Formats: sequence, structure tokens, C-alpha cells
Amino acid sequence: MTDAFITGILVGISLIVAIGAQNIFVLRQGIIGKHVFYVALFCATADTLLINIGVSGFSFFLNKFILEISHLLFGISALWLLVYGFIRLLAAIKADSKIELEGAPPFGLFPTLSIAAILTFANPHVYLDTMILIGSISQQFTTENRPAFALGASLASFIFFFSLAYGAKLIAPAMKSSFSWRILDLVTALIMFLIAFKLASSGDWI
Repeated sequence: MTDAFITGILVGISLIVAIGAQNIFVLRQGIIGKHVFYVALFCATADTLLINIGVSGFSFFLNKFILEISHLLFGISALWLLVYGFIRLLAAIKADSKIELEGAPPFGLFPTLSIAAILTFANPHVYLDTMILIGSISQQFTTENRPAFALGASLASFIFFFSLAYGAKLIAPAMKSSFSWRILDLVTALIMFLIAFKLASSGDWI
């Protein structure tokens, strides 16, 4: 059981640390200090839900369905990330993120979580990583040890997202200048465009 738990943590961390749209969004919320707890909780809980669906074996029934609609999912995801990337690019050009940090009205909790939900569930790779890949890896363990594996993988998500969200406060002082925000927004836009291109290519849209 201990081996399954440790394997779950290692697999979960190895899959989640890759830079993606969701992680960038969590980092940004941590820097501006808005709805930090709820964003981290939402992302970790979403991962936990998908992980447990995969480990339970239910993913095998959904695998065919996910593959059938993957073309559409990749296209929608690419389009959304392009829009989000252009928003961040515009912010970099205008250099107005510093104002947002210091006093402009922030997004409410519901709009913020809505963006987190789109960045989470509109990404086809989240299903491949959590439900399909983690679900498949869990099959090497006996039935009684799979819950420990799922617990380890889920714990990895909670540790990662809360560390990312609250650890972002450490670089918050450096983000008081508009130049720092401009760099972050440019990097974010670039990452969004690259991911969007990769998704569009994987879905045969380009």
C-alpha cells in the first residue's frame, strides 16, 4: 500500500509540473492575491475527481467517447487559448496589469472560477493525463491498493496547486513594476499561443 501511495505521488507530480495554461493562471492569481484559496482548491479538486474516475476503471468506458470527440475538444481548447493569449498580449502592450494589482476592480469569484474551469476541463490533455494515463498505471496495483495510489496522486495535485498559488506571493514584490507584469504577460501569451498551436495540430485543425 505504501508503494502504491508513493508511486501515486510521483506520477501525479511528474504529470502536473509541466507548464500549462492552468498553471499559469494559478500563478497569476497567486501574484495578484485574488481568490487564491478557491482557485487552488478548485484545480486540485478537479484533478482529484478525474484521477479517481480513472483509477476506478470507469475511464475505460469513456476512453472511446473521449477519442471520438477529441477533434472537437482540441479545436475548442486551441481557440480559447488563442483568445486568452491575445488578452494577455494586449495587457502586455498596454502594461496595465500593475494597475490591476494595485486597485482596479478584480474579477469576482464566479468569473474567476469559470476561467479556471475552462482552462481545466476544455483541455483534452487533462483527461489523457488523469483519467487515461493515471488510470492505466493504477491497474498494476491490486484492487485494495488502488485507493492508496489514487490518494497519492490526488495529494500531489493539492500540494502542487497550493504551493504554486501561495508560493507566488514570494515573487509578488517584484511584480510591483509595470515592466515585470509586461514580461509575465508576454511569456503567458507566448505559452498560450504555443499550446494552442500544439492542440490545433494534434486535432488536425492545421
